[in-house]
Amino acid sequence: MGIAIYPGSFDPFTHGHLDIISRASKIFDRVIVAVSVNSGKDPLFTIEERVEMIARECHHLDNVEV
Repeated sequence: MGIAIYPGSFDPFTHGHLDIISRASKIFDRVIVAVSVNSGKDPLFTIEERVEMIARECHHLDNVEV
């Protein structure tokens, strides 16, 4: 059905984010989670930590790429 791109700072990553990713994975052939920097926020986690957290939480979704 195509590719979905889900951009955001994900700081912190929440159950709501995971729910959206999980739902999108059932609709689209591929879901790309694009972790970005928001210069208007003081980050709680580094971008590397956020990518690792999201990848760990989405490991069971074969068509999701962080």
